[in-house]
Amino acid sequence: MTHDFLAPVFAQYPLEVVSAEGVWLRNKIGERILDMYGGHAVASLGYGHPGWTEALTKQAQSCNFQTNAVPMAVRVRAAERLVRFSKLDFTTVFFVNSGAEANENAMKLAFRMTGRAHIAAVEGAFHGRTAAAGAVTWGAAQKWYSFPRTPFDVSFMPRGAVDAIKQHVTDKTAAVIVEPVQGLAGAVDLGKPYLEALRRRCDEVGAVLIFDEVQCGVGRTGYPFAANMYGVMPDMITTAKALGNGFPCAAMLANAKVSATMKLDLLGTTFGAGPMACAVMEAVIEAIESEHLLENVRRVGDYIRSTCIVGPITGHQGAGFLTGLRTTRPAKEIQAELLECGILCGTASDPNILRLLPAFILKEENVDMLADALADLPA
Repeated sequence: MTHDFLAPVFAQYPLEVVSAEGVWLRNKIGERILDMYGGHAVASLGYGHPGWTEALTKQAQSCNFQTNAVPMAVRVRAAERLVRFSKLDFTTVFFVNSGAEANENAMKLAFRMTGRAHIAAVEGAFHGRTAAAGAVTWGAAQKWYSFPRTPFDVSFMPRGAVDAIKQHVTDKTAAVIVEPVQGLAGAVDLGKPYLEALRRRCDEVGAVLIFDEVQCGVGRTGYPFAANMYGVMPDMITTAKALGNGFPCAAMLANAKVSATMKLDLLGTTFGAGPMACAVMEAVIEAIESEHLLENVRRVGDYIRSTCIVGPITGHQGAGFLTGLRTTRPAKEIQAELLECGILCGTASDPNILRLLPAFILKEENVDMLADALADLPA
């Protein structure tokens, strides 16, 4: 048996990708596969985007890396571009490497600001696999959380239950961390009333409200962030995935109140805010804005929901290009059948949700291919 030396910790799709272009993957025998999964919500611009490729190439040739102790204009530009893109009342960006790292730093700031030791999260949430992020991830303790204890007190609120918020968010709570549209749970839209209730309760008890938009942010809902879509302003937003279009990067955006607590040496990172990461973040935002991709996500997202309730699909949930299609049979069966038809989709922790996370450049003609394939599958 050949040993490839990779840790055997990932379930593998029966698909080996050798190249990709636009929304298409190509396997080792030359077949094209429509990618409706986007590398797990990462490939926001698709594959081979010229602006992204040019920005990365130019920065690599100019200066591929330098410490955060050395000022670089590309960092300042990326931070300003992200704040302006958000259209929200943020004043500061801290760049890191991953969504989990962004969440860890956001919670760290909340503990420091409040002097409290409790975080309230939401049932079904996924916030990362590191010590703090995993502690606020639903079901982690039963499945994979291998630390001997959590680093702080955690409670999980019933999803969408406004009446239960006061029980969990008290004067002992440092922060509430919430995905406005839960990703791994199956594109679960928590809704404006629930998020507004969280905002009110945080204000009442002096807790910090953190929106984890690692999966639903940077245009995936058809808005800069889900916070824009709902009209609810958190104290911090964490984001990653779509922000780099495949280059590892993440960000924590903070309002003035949070920013005022930041001092020298309070936060740190080696690779966060690397010049190549900053260059591609600029390029992603430039493409989203100049190519009107938010409008495309909203329009084509609506088209998915209007055309794909066929065959074994009975309904939909989520927003924009974070869409869950509810299935009559186990979603993994349908995922496998679609892959045989040349379409890659995702699944979720809900066994009857087929999850779609395509690139923002997806068109109606691509959706027609999915709808036709679903219509041909047994219900």
